[in-house]
Formats: sequence, structure tokens, C-alpha cells
Amino acid sequence: MRAEILAIGDELITGQRLDTNTQWLSERLVELGIPVAFHTTMGDCLEDQVTTLRAAIQRAEVVILTGGLGPTADDLTRAAVAAATDTRLLRDQREVERIRALFASRGRDMPASNAGQADLPAGSMAIPNPHGTAPGIELQVPRADSQHTGRPPCLLFALPGVPAEMFAMWLASVEPALRAARPNRQTIRHHRVHCFGVGESQLEALLPDLIRRGREPSVGITVSKAVLTLRVTATGQDEADCLRAMRPTLAILREKLGTLIFGEEEDRMEDAVIRLLEKNRAQVAVAEWGSGGRVCRWLVAADRRGSCWAGGLVFSKLEQFLTWLQPTELPVRLEPDSSGLATQLAETVRERTGAAYGLGIAALPPAGRERTERLHVALASAERTHHFRFHTATHPAIRRHRSALQALNVLRLTLAGGSVEARNRQHNSLE
Repeated sequence: MRAEILAIGDELITGQRLDTNTQWLSERLVELGIPVAFHTTMGDCLEDQVTTLRAAIQRAEVVILTGGLGPTADDLTRAAVAAATDTRLLRDQREVERIRALFASRGRDMPASNAGQADLPAGSMAIPNPHGTAPGIELQVPRADSQHTGRPPCLLFALPGVPAEMFAMWLASVEPALRAARPNRQTIRHHRVHCFGVGESQLEALLPDLIRRGREPSVGITVSKAVLTLRVTATGQDEADCLRAMRPTLAILREKLGTLIFGEEEDRMEDAVIRLLEKNRAQVAVAEWGSGGRVCRWLVAADRRGSCWAGGLVFSKLEQFLTWLQPTELPVRLEPDSSGLATQLAETVRERTGAAYGLGIAALPPAGRERTERLHVALASAERTHHFRFHTATHPAIRRHRSALQALNVLRLTLAGGSVEARNRQHNSLE
């Protein structure tokens, strides 16, 4: 059994509104063990909707629509479902009275146009909507050649586009209907493993045969803002069955990738750093130039117990840092893109706060000098100060974000007891 989700509305195809309903419905369907094969977004055009619906009914056993059930002229879902299934619309008087009563409860008379929301395709059932005027539609649609091929009918559900209404209707009506239709359903579960420090192709090369199509459990790679996520997906009779199937694959990933992995599931880089600081009973202070205050902001948010964050400073101009220094700390010469700046940032912020670690992040050169841009990171402790220089050859839109991750990764690897130098030399990200 496969599903297709159809999101309807000009506001979606023009980019004026983000389609979060499809994401939410996909997650719910996977929880039920129903893989989603297609996402389709279409505008308020009846012809397009009918054509798309007919195709969806033939290629998916479950079709879920959201949007287009309102009372206005551009709400065409009811008419589209009727035309695509060769049925006619019939007015459900019980729904008319429910809508009228809803308006009355709010001290208003029902506009005549709202009665049209009670028009349902012949043979369908109304899905109760406790929070709005638009009932949903539940309909079983026979498919082409079903008598000869034994193909089951398509289960079609149309829901309002208003998220709060759609959520309640899904939980109360659609989910129970799908569970009843699949008494021997399978379970699908995902597990995410997050990595940092190599490119996508390098990561795949470290995992021969794990990414191939048709493998069970499957392993896929996605990239977002320099973080690589390996998504392990297993199918089984229940959640425990899926977890058992995933276990050997997850063990291989952890063995092969080692410290490239910084976290799993909801983990972020800063979460991993805070856990290690708590384990080491240590605090960190940060002085940033060039990463826009991201490291300070991330660490403050992740340090929920307030035990690891000693303080931070964010500079946009070199003069700000020099003004902050004591006369005895003023350097003879300091460039904004030099290793000396990162070192002085790290050592000064550690000494001023009394933290176990001081993390200094130096400025990137001005825009337009991409070939020479470098990120300087220094990590100061009581014993010594380590300095690292990284390439910043990446898309300008994520340069600061990636730089902040690189700085945090230095701290993470140090706290974990690994060799930052060896790890970065191995993957060509340190000079």
C-alpha cells in the first residue's frame, strides 16, 4: 500500500505559503507503515485538479488531499473529487444544519455560500470537523481493471487546509480508518545519524555498499548547512522489529565513521559539545569574530542546566576587541584575519572568565576574496593553546554557519579526546 498527498492552493504554488501539511501527513503515514510515494502540489484550477486526482487514484492506494474545502469560488476540491470519480455532488442536510449551528454558537447567521460546504460526492461519507465549517470527505474509489487484477479500491480522504482542523480530523477519523484497512500493517521507522567534517561523496566512499538501492535497511544521505545526515530506514512488524533490523547497520556506521559522527536523531553539534563539557565538568567561554555570534547563541540555548557556559563576546570590528583589552594585553600588531587574533581572543576570554576552555574565532577576509578566505580557530586551556586554520570554500549563504560548526567541532573533538589535527588532515579541511 502506497500513498500520495495532494496539497491544493494557489498560495502554495506561488510560494506565498509554506506547505507544512504535507510534511506532517507524511510523518503520520510512515508511522502507520504506509510509505508515501508522491507529493503533489497544485493550484486552484479545476481541470488540473481533476487530471491530477485521476492519476493519483490509479497509482496510489491511499490519496489524501488538503485544502480547497472552503466556501468561496476558488475552493474546488469537492467538485474535483466528484469529476475525477465520475460522481455527482449531493447536499448533506445534516452537515448544513451543523454548519448553521456552528455559526449560531458564534452569534452569527450562516452565509448562503457556506451551505455549499455540505456538498459531498455521491457514495462518500462526511469526515466530522469539530473546529470548523468544512467537513472532510472519505470515499472508496474503484480503480481501472480492478476486477481482473484484484487491485483494491483507492481510499481517498479530503481534509481542510487549516492545520488545526486537519490535525484533529486526522486523529479522530482518518487514522482509525487507515488502521482498520490494514489490520496486518507493517511498521516503518527511521533513525538519523549526523556527521560533520567531510563532503557527501567522501562520506559515501567510507561506507561501501551501505548506500546501494534495494538494501534493507536502506541508508540515505542528505545535506543541510554542511551537516550530513545518514537516514537508516527499516520495515518490520512493529517498532521493536525495526530497531532489531537497524542495529547491525548502525553499528557499522559508528565503527566506520567514528568521530565524524557528532550525534543522532535530534542532536545538534552544540548538544554534543554541552554533553562532553558536562562529562568533563568543564566550562567554555567564547569570543567570536566573523561567525555572527552563532556559537555563543547555540551554546547558551543548549546549556539547559547552566553549568557549562562561562560567557561570550561577539565582535564585528577589530576596534571593539582592542577597546575591551587591558593596556597590558594590547598587541603590537593584530590583523582581523590572522591566527594571532584567534589566539588572543581564545586566551583573553578564558583568562577573564576563568573557564577551562577559551574558544576564539577570527574574522574572515572581506567579501570578494574567496580564494584567500580562511577561518582561524584557537582553543585555549590552562596547558596550551591550539590553533587551527580552515578553508572556507563553500556557498556564501552558509559560510558563517559552516564556520561556526567548524569552531564547535574543534572543541568537540578535543573534549572527546581525539586528535583534531589528524582528523582534519585526513579529510583535507585543515591547513
